[in-house]
This record gives sequence, C-alpha cells and structure tokens, in this order.
Amino acid sequence: MSIISHTTDGYEHEPDPADAASNRKRLSGTVGAIALLFMVLAYNGPLSGVVGYLPVVIGYGNGLGAPLAYALAGLVLAGFAVGFMKMSSKIKNPGGFYSFITAGLGRDVGLGAAGVALFVYFAILVSSTAFMGLSMKNLVEVTLSGPSIHWSVYGLGTLIVIGVLGYFKLELSARVLGVLLVFELVIVAVYDIAVVVQGGATGLTASFLDPDVFLSGSVGLALLFAMSSFGGFEATVVFRHEIKDPNRTIPRATYGFLVVVGLFYAFSAWAITQALGDTDAVTETAADPTGSVFATFRTFLGVFGQDVMTVLLCTSIFAAILSMHNVLTRYVFNLAYDGVFSARIAQVHPTQKSPHKASVLVSTASIIAMAAFVLSGSAITVLYAQLAGIFGYGLLLLITVTDIAVIVYLHKNRQHSGNIWQRSIAPGVALIGLVVVLVLGTLNIDILLAVSKSTAITMCIGVYVLWILGMLYARRLKARSPKVYAQIGLQ
Repeated sequence: MSIISHTTDGYEHEPDPADAASNRKRLSGTVGAIALLFMVLAYNGPLSGVVGYLPVVIGYGNGLGAPLAYALAGLVLAGFAVGFMKMSSKIKNPGGFYSFITAGLGRDVGLGAAGVALFVYFAILVSSTAFMGLSMKNLVEVTLSGPSIHWSVYGLGTLIVIGVLGYFKLELSARVLGVLLVFELVIVAVYDIAVVVQGGATGLTASFLDPDVFLSGSVGLALLFAMSSFGGFEATVVFRHEIKDPNRTIPRATYGFLVVVGLFYAFSAWAITQALGDTDAVTETAADPTGSVFATFRTFLGVFGQDVMTVLLCTSIFAAILSMHNVLTRYVFNLAYDGVFSARIAQVHPTQKSPHKASVLVSTASIIAMAAFVLSGSAITVLYAQLAGIFGYGLLLLITVTDIAVIVYLHKNRQHSGNIWQRSIAPGVALIGLVVVLVLGTLNIDILLAVSKSTAITMCIGVYVLWILGMLYARRLKARSPKVYAQIGLQ
C-alpha cells in the first residue's frame, strides 16, 4: 500500500492519525434509496454488461442456458445479502468489505482484504477507462465519421470530468448517474421488446428451461461471468454516512439491485439468444461476442437504433467509471480515517461535504496508470480484458471471505443478530455456492483472464500474495504503531 502513515513519530502541526476518529469529520449527505440504487446500478454498467458480458456467457459458458445462469447467480448473492444486510445494521463503519471482514475475522485479515479491494476496484476503474477510450474512438470515427484520435485522449478527458464530479458532494454524482442510467435501461428494454415483438431470428423458444441445455458447455464459467456481472451491490454500505436512514435505505437499494439486475440480465440474455436464433447463438457469440450483439441491434432497431446504442454505450461506461471512482474514493478515505493511510487524506470538504482529497488522489493515480499503459505500448484490448478478469476474480474472493466473516460475526453476537435464517441458513447456502464458483473460477482462470495458463496462475497467486502482504503490514502496525492497529476497521 502507498501513502501509509507511519504514526510512531506523529505529524507536525497535525493530529495523530490514530486519533482520526475523534479529530476528523465524517462524511454526510441525504442520498435516498432510489438515488443509491441508481448509483450501484450505474457501477454495474447494465448496457456495457449486455454488450460485453452476456455474449461471453452465451458463447463460452453454457450457451442457451445463460438466462438461468444469471438467475442462479442472483439467488446465490441474494442469500449472501441476507446476512450481509443484517450485519450492516450493526457495523457503522462504512468501509465495505474491509470493515465487515475486520469485524468477523480480525484486523489482520481485514487489512489484507482492504489491500485486495483497493487493487481490484482500481483495476476495474482503469480498465473501464480504457474501454471508454476505445468506445469513444469507435463512436467518433465510425458512427460520426470524425477524425482519428488516440483512445487515451478520450480516456484522459473522461478521468478529468470524473475527477471534477467526484470532488463535489455525492448528490451531484447521483443526479448525473440517475439520468444516464435511465437512458441505458430504456434502450435495452426497447431492444428486448423489439426482439420479442418481431419473433427473434427464427421464432421464440424457451430452450433455456431444458436441464440438458442449462448443463451444456461450461456451467461453472457461465456462473463465474454471471456473478461478475452483479458487481456493485456490495458498495451500498460504503456510502452509509452519506445517505439518509441507512438501516432502511441500504437494504432497499441492495435487494432492489439484485432483483433489477437479475431480471434485467436474465431476460436480456434470452433476448440475445432469440435475436441470433437457437442454432447460431452459441457459435456467433463465441466467434465475435460484442460484434454479434451489435449486429442484432441493427437488425431489430435499424441503423438509427444501432447508432443510439453506440452513443449510450459510451454514456453507460462513463456512468460506471463515475460510480467506481466514488466507491474507490471512499475506500481510500475510510482507510485514512482509520489511520492506515495519511490523515491528510481523511479530510471532508467544508462546503461540499465530500472526500475531496481522496478523490483527487484516486484521479491522479488513475491518470498515472493510464499514462503508464500508453507508454508501455501494451495492447489495450488485451489489457482491458485482463484487468476486468482480475476484478471479477478478486470480487468473488472478497464476497466469499466476507460471507464467512458475516457468519462468524452473527454467531458471536447471536443475541442481537436476528433469526437462524439470517445468521446461518441463507449465508450458509450462499457460501456453498460462492465456494463452488470460486473453485471453478480458479480452475478456469486462464479463460477468465484471456491469457496462458501459466500467466493466469501467476496473476491469480498475485491476488492472494497481496492479501498476505496486507496482513503482514497489519502485524507490523501492531508491533510498531499499536494505536493505529487498534483503529483498523474502527472495531
């Protein structure tokens, strides 16, 4: 980790970061359930998910059974959410996975989780910025017949605008995300309805209900990609201090997200298979995942509809990056607030009530990372796929360990932790599903990361090494800066 505060000597003219909780202001705000729901939905990037993830699940996963894969992934995460939401009413520190794992499994494991969370969220932020640059380049050059400009120019412009929005209060981002999200949900709904009304390519079928169809191909890979498509719902707890009535707002937004996304992706997956036809859907999406879906936009919505979809794909990615920036900023802010990072970062803007310094830090790091990728000469399409794959795997690992932490925490505090369904059955069943998908994901890590088996294994090991390094740093803090160690997770 960088920008670590070594507090054994303190800071000149500044309070000890170990006393951050008593000397610094917390974030505040009045974001409601609908606005919070829109923010986490935007993080998920529904339109970009339809274009980028759904065809991969169909072509490389379980083919025509993809709709059920999304439904099953949603059910597993809903089981996780039962315990997660119950524990959220007890954990007041808005540190996300970091706070929950610390409360359930201890400070060492919790700080290790923080390191992994920062890495995977940063990876998806940077990869999405590259995707935005490539999408904008295609929009300008192909759709609008404009000049040829390097993708990094669009990426840099995106990061600058995101940085400005992230500097101000959360309510501003919520309004922007709400508007952009409505447009992308509407265009996908129009597409799905058009496919149904026009009877698909060869007539509508319900082949996904056939057990043999669902079990065809690689069910494990389908579930892994489907689970990755639900990214964002876990971020509801990160905004805890900036929303009104969090004990009601957070569960509503979380369950609302799972229902909307589960139904949205399952139905859209079925619509895509119908648009391509049962006989051709798997082969065409395997050969050209994104291109095959874009071709159906033109078929069922016409040239104008395809052009609109191209524009909204860019706004969808922009909204996702803005939401990712907000989540990562709050992770950085909370770690600084807890004394792990420099206390200077844990400052709230006097008028905007935003984590402005953490936001500037995230923006700066993103620009530096993008510049490094450009200078390295790496193939950006390959790099994007690898970073997105690392995010999916790391997110699944974090959710799995968090589920274990939830079960442990609720059993330790069972007198105040709800009924047996909330503390044992739902999270327990979810844990079985999560472990199965994590194991399958590990076995298929090369496909997930789009690299050779040896490279994939090395990258996978890197995630666990990062977690261990975070744990070792926690032990170092315990020995040299016990006050800071005591602040980890504010437990």
